Amino acid sequence: MLDSDLQLMQFNRLIHDLLKGTLSRNTFRPWEIELLLDIESCNLRDANRREILRRYQKAVHRHADRGAVALLKLSEYLERNRARRDGIRVAVR
Repeated sequence: MLDSDLQLMQFNRLIHDLLKGTLSRNTFRPWEIELLLDIESCNLRDANRREILRRYQKAVHRHADRGAVALLKLSEYLERNRARRDGIRVAVR
């Protein structure tokens, strides 16, 4: 299995746990901690949190399908959506 496939599987598990509202483990990979801190810094409202996380998960998969090496952060995803709404072109990493 490719490293990127494994990372996507682990990402899906992390998002699944967040959607359930339970992080039952206490060991995380550095990239998971980075994503968790990024998600926390976005201050999602509870009402929209689940839907935004689901859309973010799909966007990460599309991003990976296009050959991206690094996972898309939630803050980057939200910024791209904001820019798209405002008609601003954002560079893709």
